Amino acid sequence: MAPSMHNAQPWRFIHRTGSRSVALYGDPDRTLPYSDVEHRALHLGCGAALFNLLVAAAHAGWTATVGLLPDPGAPWHLADVALDEAEGADRDLADLYRAIGRRHTSRFPFSGEQIPEPIIDGLRSAALLEGCQLITPSAWHADAVMELVHDAELLEAANEAVRAEIATWTRTDRADEGPAADGIPADALGPRQYGVSSPVRDFDPSRREPDRAVAVFEEHPQIAMLGTVQDTPADWLRAGQAMQRVLLQATLGGLATSLMSQPLEWQELRSSVRDPSSAIGFVHMVFRLGYGPQGAATPRRSVTEVLSFE
Repeated sequence: MAPSMHNAQPWRFIHRTGSRSVALYGDPDRTLPYSDVEHRALHLGCGAALFNLLVAAAHAGWTATVGLLPDPGAPWHLADVALDEAEGADRDLADLYRAIGRRHTSRFPFSGEQIPEPIIDGLRSAALLEGCQLITPSAWHADAVMELVHDAELLEAANEAVRAEIATWTRTDRADEGPAADGIPADALGPRQYGVSSPVRDFDPSRREPDRAVAVFEEHPQIAMLGTVQDTPADWLRAGQAMQRVLLQATLGGLATSLMSQPLEWQELRSSVRDPSSAIGFVHMVFRLGYGPQGAATPRRSVTEVLSFE
């Protein structure tokens, strides 16, 4: 139930029979070759799924030891998790379990109510626990990031391959679409924007869903940026774990959330997202946070598709 770019769910778990270990693999058949050339988003999504496993283990009273990228010769082998029934399960992790099923991306407008600073501080702490940093940009920087979001929309609109890839992962009940167990379904698209450009990606620019409602989105979204000092696959996995921890913590705090990865998907824009005055070297995700409707649940692949035994 982790978030992933276009809800591709690009993960596979393998339980080694007779052991207490689970291996996490990225699924090369579920990549996004035009939107995620370096597989950064794939690592983020798999890191989020890995974090859900750790939360579920703690909820069941288990401890977990994680080894990232255990085999340099197997780049799709992303992590090994060793489970132990010994006392000492992380109760802070276990407390996040009830948020896993409630967390959904909200593509609806948020209110103008400001998020209290103690809640933001809690989200910063959540990111730090996973070895990442979460910053809330100043007004000028937030405006600059939103401009980059709009620049990314223009690049996307001009790139036929990227548009076709997004359409492949959008489900509007047409006969030529992919499986109903993944992608973005029509009821999770949210309303169309009215007026200024929306901070939410429109997965239906060709208006295959003509009856979608129209709404005014917030002019100045409350955003936060997650980043690391370095930019390696291991950093992407840590950022994915931190992303999910922040999202689950935000859900428990009563916040609605969505992810704004658009400018991070373009090499020519990505470096401009970071604040040069911050210690973050590389931004991996931009969060939109606020108070508003929770998003609709998106479809999930069956357990037999994502879990196997050896």
